[in-house]
Amino acid sequence: MDFELTEDQVNIKDMARAFAERTVRPRAREIDKTSEWPADIVQGMSETGLLGLPYPQQYGGVGADYLSYVLAVEQLSRVAMVTGFIVSTNCFTQEIIYRFGNEAQKKKYLTPLLQGKHLATVAFTEPGTGSDPKAITTVAKLKGNSYILSGEKSFATMAPGAKVSVIFAKDDTGRVSAFVVENDSPGFKVGKHWDTLGLRGSGTCPLYLTDVSVPADNMLGEKGKGYDMLLQGISVGQMGMTAEGLGVSQAALEMSVEYAKNRIVRGAPMTNLPTVQVELAEMATKLEAARYLLYHAAWLKDQGKNVHTAAAMAKLFGGEVAVRCTSLGMQIHGSYGYCKDYDIERFYRDAKACQIVEVVSEVLHLIVAQSLIK
Repeated sequence: MDFELTEDQVNIKDMARAFAERTVRPRAREIDKTSEWPADIVQGMSETGLLGLPYPQQYGGVGADYLSYVLAVEQLSRVAMVTGFIVSTNCFTQEIIYRFGNEAQKKKYLTPLLQGKHLATVAFTEPGTGSDPKAITTVAKLKGNSYILSGEKSFATMAPGAKVSVIFAKDDTGRVSAFVVENDSPGFKVGKHWDTLGLRGSGTCPLYLTDVSVPADNMLGEKGKGYDMLLQGISVGQMGMTAEGLGVSQAALEMSVEYAKNRIVRGAPMTNLPTVQVELAEMATKLEAARYLLYHAAWLKDQGKNVHTAAAMAKLFGGEVAVRCTSLGMQIHGSYGYCKDYDIERFYRDAKACQIVEVVSEVLHLIVAQSLIK
């Protein structure tokens, strides 16, 4: 693996960083406070090309690569993790449609997504299930040339801004299939957004499907292969989630160094304290280790390799690093870090999502272990 970024990758990284500083930073605290869907920022990301980075230009994408995608998400998350989360969740959906949609489905649904004309969400998790496909209760019953979907989904990110959803439901064979559902379909209802600890403004809502009629042509890929599609898409989501963790870790490190330099303790900067130096060194070292795990996973994806295990490893370690770095950052800031006037408090709350969203850490351990056993 060549650790040098290409000129295009550097340009995309710099573009995402500039957008985050110029457009996101002035709004970051307000979004966290109100938890309102940041439609203006999403529009800006669309116009900048951040919503279709790793996909071919023939479908409306930028034609970059997956490493560029994680670089951009990292830079956005360094200012506000929710903006990186929006990009990665959208990419999760795009990946499924790109890999498993037919040409008609790509033209109708993927192209507008890559062009940033609208967003999409993925809905798998239900009140009684996490990542177990056997526990899904949402059903899709074939009726003529349509499937009738009924059920409830618990956590659909970006639901207020999404026009389409990829819904996973049990078909008439009892296996899971994936369907592209237009959110304005009769019987499709977006519930009130969850009041979450972090990632506020992500528009995470429950979905209610009551006899929603979906054309049979909107089934993605092979019938009964929905869970396999989910696993492929979720690897891209996990890489994005890891990049978000890198962003908040980097922010925590930068804020902590700056705070410690300017905080005077017994007549000298706080950076003179060995305990603070140890904490800063730990943050920096773990951050770099997590970064290379992620970049390697993205590189493998760009080579056309299976990244199921690599993405799981990156997210498992990256989630731990995000929580640890923001915790140490809070510790360095002391009582000030516990106040909402300091951004470290927001990143501390956001970081926990890195161990929960896109597969909890406990299941990631099992995924990595099973890859070794096999």
